[in-house]
Amino acid sequence: MATAISVTRTDQDLQTDVLDELTWDPRVSPTEVGVTVTEGVVTLTGWVDSYAAKWAAERAAHRVARVRAVANDLTVRIAPSAERTDPELAAAAERALEWDAFVPVENLQVTVADGWVTLRGEVEWEYQRRAAERVVGRLTGVRGVSNGITVRPAAPPAGDELPERIVDALVRSGAIEPDRVSVRVYGDTALLDGQVHSVLERDEVERIIWSAPGIREVHNHLTVVR
Repeated sequence: MATAISVTRTDQDLQTDVLDELTWDPRVSPTEVGVTVTEGVVTLTGWVDSYAAKWAAERAAHRVARVRAVANDLTVRIAPSAERTDPELAAAAERALEWDAFVPVENLQVTVADGWVTLRGEVEWEYQRRAAERVVGRLTGVRGVSNGITVRPAAPPAGDELPERIVDALVRSGAIEPDRVSVRVYGDTALLDGQVHSVLERDEVERIIWSAPGIREVHNHLTVVR
């Protein structure tokens, strides 16, 4: 009979894997990024030349199995040729939001100070809130993004069967092992508890929860087991 073998990744192993993943991602210059790992928590230090590269480095670290969390302390250094004034960035952000089909730009406000973009307003769905941040974060000259957009669903959650429908959606996607994750819904708030194997799995579970109609807030207490 086959015997399952449990492989424990040391912090040094994780550091090597994260560095390899950063090298694998063409959007990141790993020579400018330092990586330390303590009890499965990755800290990124150093600098990158855009906010988009900072985000890409963070996602690369999250992709490594058994990473429990990532502290992104990377500094964004904009090259002189890529610098934009705050009015130029504000105008570019408005245009980018208008061109994105998923973003209801009429309900959003954009503020730019020293290259840092702040988004405010309301949307009906979490995917719209995230789309707005991604669109603005990819613009040349952006040093950082603060997403102050709130989710305000147009309709309340659909009845007592919603938790069961959420679990069905999670199982369909293969995002969880059903006996390791619990989902509870209180009004328009979903509460997640349990264990997953990676930060990406944790994020994917949360993304699916946000797709449930009427959900305004998600408390994600899932832990990553090493």
